[in-house]
Amino acid sequence: MSEVVTFSEDGSGVASPQGFCAVATSADIRNKQSDRLDIGILYSKTACSAAGVFTRNAVKAAPVLDCERVLKLGTPIHGIVVNSGNANACTGEQGIKDSLQMLQIAESSSLSPKDSFFLCSTGRIGDLLPMDRITPAIERLGATIVDGESDGLKFAECILTSDTRTKTCEASFEVEGRKVTVGGVAKGAGMIQPNMATMLAFVTTDIAIESSDLQSALKEAIDHTFNAITVDGDMSTNDTVLALANGESGVSFDGKTSARFKEALFKVCDTLAEKIVADGERITKVVEILIKGAANERDAENIARAIGNSLLVKTSWYGNDPNWGRLMDALGYADAQIDQYVIDISYDDVPALVSGNPVPENKQKWKEVVSKPRFSIAIDMHQGDSVYRLRASDLTEGYVDFNKSE
Repeated sequence: MSEVVTFSEDGSGVASPQGFCAVATSADIRNKQSDRLDIGILYSKTACSAAGVFTRNAVKAAPVLDCERVLKLGTPIHGIVVNSGNANACTGEQGIKDSLQMLQIAESSSLSPKDSFFLCSTGRIGDLLPMDRITPAIERLGATIVDGESDGLKFAECILTSDTRTKTCEASFEVEGRKVTVGGVAKGAGMIQPNMATMLAFVTTDIAIESSDLQSALKEAIDHTFNAITVDGDMSTNDTVLALANGESGVSFDGKTSARFKEALFKVCDTLAEKIVADGERITKVVEILIKGAANERDAENIARAIGNSLLVKTSWYGNDPNWGRLMDALGYADAQIDQYVIDISYDDVPALVSGNPVPENKQKWKEVVSKPRFSIAIDMHQGDSVYRLRASDLTEGYVDFNKSE
């Protein structure tokens, strides 16, 4: 029995596990007279167990509310219908009606039972969906699925909004000659701040697993991946991560396979989370903030987020200025137990502060580290044993220009 989990950023992502297919088409949802892919279906003929984690924003888009409804029903799931270009958020009763209609068409056109599909939308908030173009597009996709067609890479493209590139990956392992695969796809570039980021992420797997176990494994993975990133500190109305498992590998989730499955699931989620930060709107740097020695987990996370969301810190990174004094200022208001006279800070492996004392002779080395497109900041609080990792980004003029108008 192999104990190795293999990983790839190539392949078909969510269409890689056995029994899954994914298709996409254009409905010109943005009304740009464009053939840009903007609607897709992810499907499994074999019924799936399912799990989901959603935004904690009190203003939830109609598709999020419907995902929560279907997940609560506990019905076997066959697929996900998704569109980009319009979030169907803050759209009142009509938005709810449109969501239900999209679900019903996806289910009927793919010959699937009622309440066997999830729906996700992403894009502009406050606009009604162009249902006259969406309805026939979903019907075409349903027929395509019945015919057995699949293109996971086109599906990855159809969910993009301000993203500059698709985000897919997959991981696999073998059990007595049978291969288990976990595939993933995500979108996200702006409004990135848990819980969760403004993102959609879908994970598929061909392992046989109960929904309760899948929910537990997904939540555990998300806590340290999708919920440990930030670009601009804004929480979206549509954030959704869904996982589907159809069992077609013939391998069950049990004491012999649980560790490897969780490892594969974490690797997929972690890679997709990193891809989201790296594709942040007009960013130039990805920064890994590593907090250790905090008094408790809450303190560790508070400190990391105070630093990662500080505009002063983010703009100094953009300016290639280590300015660790801004880090100290941010952690000082993080609502955490601190003693400024024992803190250690380093940029990559270059010390900036040791036991609360500056190391000015390293200033040029600090600047060299911060000038790189990727670097890490390690902070030891010396207050306990808790740790937290947060991926963050810088903040640029380009972000402002991009978001000030359509």
